[in-house]
Amino acid sequence: MPPISHQTIKLSRGRHSSPEHGACVMELASMLAGEGFTDHPRSVSRPIASFLRGYNDLLDDRRRADLYRYAAQTVGTASLPAVEDARIERLLSWGDEHWQRRSSGSLVERLRLRRAIKERSSDPEPAGTYAVHAIGKITDQSHAGALALVDELIALGAPAGVEPVQPGVAGDLAAT
Repeated sequence: MPPISHQTIKLSRGRHSSPEHGACVMELASMLAGEGFTDHPRSVSRPIASFLRGYNDLLDDRRRADLYRYAAQTVGTASLPAVEDARIERLLSWGDEHWQRRSSGSLVERLRLRRAIKERSSDPEPAGTYAVHAIGKITDQSHAGALALVDELIALGAPAGVEPVQPGVAGDLAAT
């Protein structure tokens, strides 16, 4: 059996003790960055990492495969406090929009919103979790929206004049 590398690793739910047991999208990012195997890579923006850790665990294997490219695209996104604060604010506003949409329906959803608001925080970890929990049911449409959010968060820290990589342009890590 060949050794596990960033080219052969399978993305899966949860935290893993080593690449031999699989990896979440942030653990793969730590491998690509040359850091120790961790789901909290230093080179990745904390708000982005928080969102992707939670989102990775919500997905089925088919949709999770769409996260391979984000392992590479998020390396080097850790940024200045002003950029990280802007990313947190975007996570919170995106979460607010989705919670409001969900709560316009049933009493159960309004109760979930009330509980979520109590957990809403401008710290990176809870902000990412708040946005992930706002998604509700994973559909192709909600998945596309979550991926668009990650693209937007990455772009918030991109140097002026640098366009973020679009899906399918940089190649497919899953196919290598």
